[in-house]
Amino acid sequence: MSTIPPKVPPEPAAVPQPPRDLVRTTLSVLFIGLLIVGTLWVLRPFIAATIWATMIVVSTWPVLLWAQARLWGHRGLAVLVMTLLLLLLFVVPLMLAAGTLIENSDAIVAQAKTLASLRMPHAPEWVVGLPFVGTKLAQLWEDAAAAGATGLMARLMPYAADIAKWFVAEAGGVGYVFVQFLLTVVLSVVLYSGGEHAALTVRRFARRLAGAQGEATVMLGGQAIRSVALGVGVTAVVQAGLGGIGLAIAGVPFAGLLAAIMLLLCIAQIGVVPVLIPAIIWVYWTGETGWGTFLLIWSIIVGTMDNFLRPALIKRGADLPLLLIFAGVIGGLFAFGLVGIFIGPVVLAVAYTLLESWIDEGSSPGAVSGGS
Repeated sequence: MSTIPPKVPPEPAAVPQPPRDLVRTTLSVLFIGLLIVGTLWVLRPFIAATIWATMIVVSTWPVLLWAQARLWGHRGLAVLVMTLLLLLLFVVPLMLAAGTLIENSDAIVAQAKTLASLRMPHAPEWVVGLPFVGTKLAQLWEDAAAAGATGLMARLMPYAADIAKWFVAEAGGVGYVFVQFLLTVVLSVVLYSGGEHAALTVRRFARRLAGAQGEATVMLGGQAIRSVALGVGVTAVVQAGLGGIGLAIAGVPFAGLLAAIMLLLCIAQIGVVPVLIPAIIWVYWTGETGWGTFLLIWSIIVGTMDNFLRPALIKRGADLPLLLIFAGVIGGLFAFGLVGIFIGPVVLAVAYTLLESWIDEGSSPGAVSGGS
């Protein structure tokens, strides 16, 4: 008995694909590019403040949660506390500095007028007796004493002009900086209020862009921001505070204002030395050798403590190579200004992690055995 093979249904005819419209695709990409550029152009006045607010909120988010847990779980009260802290951090130092300058304007003018008549004393004997550098240092001291205040000012004027131009270029005016500070505080309040939703949106975008690796990269960026904020911020506060205490003990005038300047210089990765060295010279100039020696030793301790304090704090925030974080802080500062202190380490951390992941995928056991 013969079997009849089953009938095989005919394969459906292939549906012809419509030809790609190159003009349509090009115009779509061009439209999207113009839309992105236009959006960034409209938001350009708010970009710097938004970056600063994001860095501040990401860095201090554990503090917000800590405050919320102790304020009966009310987010509004915690946001109010964080807002007051930001105002104290940003607005109050500016007001105190301006008030100090206005209050002591007469004394500053009088000191400036008497500066030309001051004479630097001769180098003490212990300076000459210093090994290796004593003779050279004593010669420089005597040259400075012979030149007097007028000669020293003439030598420092070119550098002072360059420093003034740099500050003007960075600040862009006191009023502009003040407005940026207030805008940063306002945006920080908004992010504090809805931080979870904003973080979820960023993580969803990263996952849509690069899958699970993109979401992990976002988490790594947050850890890098917190590590830099912990290392740079805490180190700056400790150095500026100890430097201000040393200036006050040594009897240097305007110690509070100088401490605020040292705080800004430490955040900018310049350090406390540009403030402490002139203060040491001034104390020696007035003849207070004992207090000058105390301030010199104190300045050496304060000026070098960031070499071990900052690495220890940064290492607690993110398990990344210290050289990578340090290069990101310095390079970001030169590339983007003060905000680059946070942007630089994040960029390098993300690039380093992606490169390390790519290398690990290529050196997996299956890849190694397949190549042998």
